Amino acid sequence: MTVEVLVALCAAVLSHSVALAAFAGDSAIEAFSAAVVLWRFHTARAQAEATAAKITGWLLVALAIVISAESLYTLLGKGPKPQPSYLGIALLLAAGLFMPWLGHRKRDLASSANSASLRADAAQSSVCAYMSWIALAGLLLNALAHTTWADPVAAACLLPFILKEAKQALSSPWQK
Repeated sequence: MTVEVLVALCAAVLSHSVALAAFAGDSAIEAFSAAVVLWRFHTARAQAEATAAKITGWLLVALAIVISAESLYTLLGKGPKPQPSYLGIALLLAAGLFMPWLGHRKRDLASSANSASLRADAAQSSVCAYMSWIALAGLLLNALAHTTWADPVAAACLLPFILKEAKQALSSPWQK
């Protein structure tokens, strides 16, 4: 996941892609969540899952705000126009194919370990797959049809997924 975040972020910066930056941000939060799940299996702290869920939820809210602002800024023509990113296209295609498998494996492990945090992390992997396909559509439209507006629109289309993840993290059962 670290490689995914770094490649997506570098490709986003080089191409001025809001969709890739949004994907990188969500991937970074997913990596944080996975690290917390791993930490949770090595700690006896009762509030570990609640703390992790709260942090993840607020990071997702912050990401949604940044994506909204950047998408609007780009659509209004105030920032640089997104350029085609073939590295980003390859990364999103790979994520779109790999993440469903990873989500399935995590769900199997969550059932075996009876872990709510791992189950939530598995759901994030599945959402990441959907997000990669949406971002990929924006990048492909930009690269093939030269529609620079497709990139920030694709980023805006990611917002419902990100906000749903945030809501689930902030209202998770282990918060109570």
